Amino acid sequence: MRILFVTATRIGDAVLSTGLLDHLLRTHPGARITVACGPAAAGIFARMPGLERLIVLAKRRLSLHWLDLWRQVATTRWDLVVDLRASALAWMVPARRRLTGKGGRRAGHRLVHLGALLNLSPPPLPVVWTAPEDEARAKILLPGGPWLVLGPTANWSEKVWPADRFVHVARALTAPGGSLAGARIAVLGAPGALEREMAAPVLAAFPEAVDLVGRLSLPEVAAVLRRAALYLGNDSGLMHMAAAAGAPTLGLFGRSSAAEYGPCGPRALAVEADGPPFESPMTDLPQSRVLAAANRLLAA
Repeated sequence: MRILFVTATRIGDAVLSTGLLDHLLRTHPGARITVACGPAAAGIFARMPGLERLIVLAKRRLSLHWLDLWRQVATTRWDLVVDLRASALAWMVPARRRLTGKGGRRAGHRLVHLGALLNLSPPPLPVVWTAPEDEARAKILLPGGPWLVLGPTANWSEKVWPADRFVHVARALTAPGGSLAGARIAVLGAPGALEREMAAPVLAAFPEAVDLVGRLSLPEVAAVLRRAALYLGNDSGLMHMAAAAGAPTLGLFGRSSAAEYGPCGPRALAVEADGPPFESPMTDLPQSRVLAAANRLLAA
């Protein structure tokens, strides 16, 4: 069976789509899958079993990137085309079956919308794929444990919880008598000067922390997250990766909605700023509520 799977540009959306891919791999053993995604998300699928080809879809003017993709896939007869980008591509290539997502915002969690494409309720949870070399490097970077992994960055400054509050909660959790007493700290973030700037106050507060901001591939990030006793971070692709990796994950929300994009995993929880979703600044999320939520998650 040959499957063409067109998924997201952003890391978080790409991670959420992995549940569908995992379902297809389990229900169609031996399937050969081609994944098309944006450059930032490519590492999410690099270690996926059954991956025949990974097509990186870089945006071009006048939507010419879709023409580029069509040229690469139009000569294959697909058994199934899944297009989560709501483009016309699925109808422009030969296929026995087509499933297309819907554009625009809709009520409900994104994962539920994805599951509905295959009539799956509850929807399959996201997963991460790693290779032995990724796990080996993670073990070297974060030996022993426990580890508190912090994600104090995001792709939009309005989604970033104040750095001093990350520091307060991390100190409370790792102090004697805390839920993670004696735990060591690692800090994750994406590549780029802006991400490093957002992470800098947290790194300065914990000079002994392992600085992983912009230093790892996405499969290596996934392997690191599997070693976390707790991941505490803003609404971001890293938050979704942590939940998919199975780490106890606490996602922080204010200018975004946990009802639509909360972390999805076996041990994941979201805490939101006081006030309406999308309208509440992150400063309206008190550190006392975050600490209480982290303790509940760890106790569970």
